Amino acid sequence: MFLEIMLFRRFFEHGSTAQIKELADQLIGRVLALSLQMYGCRVIQKAIEVVDLGQQTKMVAELDGHVMRCVRDQNGNHVIQKCIECIPQNVIEFIVSTFYGQVVVLSTHPYGCRVIQRVLEHCDDPKTQQIMMDEVLQSVCLLATDQYGNYVVQHVMEHGKPHERSAIIEKLIGQIVQMSQQKFASNVIEKCLSFGNPVERQILIGEMLGSTEESEHLEVMMKDQFANYVVQKVLETCDDQQREAILTRIKAHLNTLKKYTYGKHIVARVEKLVAAGEKRLGLQPSRVLPED
Repeated sequence: MFLEIMLFRRFFEHGSTAQIKELADQLIGRVLALSLQMYGCRVIQKAIEVVDLGQQTKMVAELDGHVMRCVRDQNGNHVIQKCIECIPQNVIEFIVSTFYGQVVVLSTHPYGCRVIQRVLEHCDDPKTQQIMMDEVLQSVCLLATDQYGNYVVQHVMEHGKPHERSAIIEKLIGQIVQMSQQKFASNVIEKCLSFGNPVERQILIGEMLGSTEESEHLEVMMKDQFANYVVQKVLETCDDQQREAILTRIKAHLNTLKKYTYGKHIVARVEKLVAAGEKRLGLQPSRVLPED
């Protein structure tokens, strides 16, 4: 069976149009079973890539009624992703519509999160995009802190439309410091800094530069195992004026930071930035922090 499957895949990769058509016809009636197999799913994916629309339609029809089973399967999810990537949405509407009302559940699933990203990426029907994004936005904070859901939010920040990015940032404002200290959400905050517009970035930085009666937010973040990376991302993405203000704040804590494992990352980044600035000005390099 294994050899047969590998032979099928090779013919789909290198066969003639007639051979590909004949082989695809032989797969009819076996699509679901093969989609759930380790090697069979690779054959189905390759077939979907190379056959014509008529055969694609016949093959994908066999998945009707089994979409969620495939999505949650370690092999079948790859077939569903390939369908979304290669087949017009009007043909696979039964697949896409299965996800309506299930976006959050699937986004927090190890395989489902990949499928949701493919839908956001390839299904440009306005209704689909609206439904999917509404469900994402209703649960942004939950998704951002989830080990799989954070990838969906990051995907929107990186590839989404400007108003979708802005909607996500708006949902996160007021929780930036807290989110930066969370393992998965910290990656989302970094994406917000990278892909937010200048006004949004200013709001995010302003929140990080705030304080409570007990401590400064920035100091807490610089010592944190996850938030220190957010601070480093701030230094990468902010404008010169913002960077100068942040560096001034950071320098006040450099001696203390040197004592913390994660604070040392900030010290190294600051020294690198200062050295780069001095080089641009033609100055002799100086140490931000004296040797012990």
